[in-house]
Amino acid sequence: MFKCHVCGSNQSTTTYVTEIFDIDGKFYLVENIPATVCSNCGEEVFSRETTENIREMLHGEGEPSRSISVDVFAYQSTQPRS
Repeated sequence: MFKCHVCGSNQSTTTYVTEIFDIDGKFYLVENIPATVCSNCGEEVFSRETTENIREMLHGEGEPSRSISVDVFAYQSTQPRS
């Protein structure tokens, strides 16, 4: 039975999500990850098997299906600093 560790809800859906992982300052986009998603707060939970598969994929045992270029912006607040 699902129980969200963030909000305590027991309502969820199973879907596929996309996540970005930052490993030593390098970003990796992983698509189509099976996840359980809390219907209340949106927290995503991966099974142990899925987590291990992602770890193996990102630590040298997998080849990317494609590469993309990403524009990077530095946010600058318009509010005066106190």
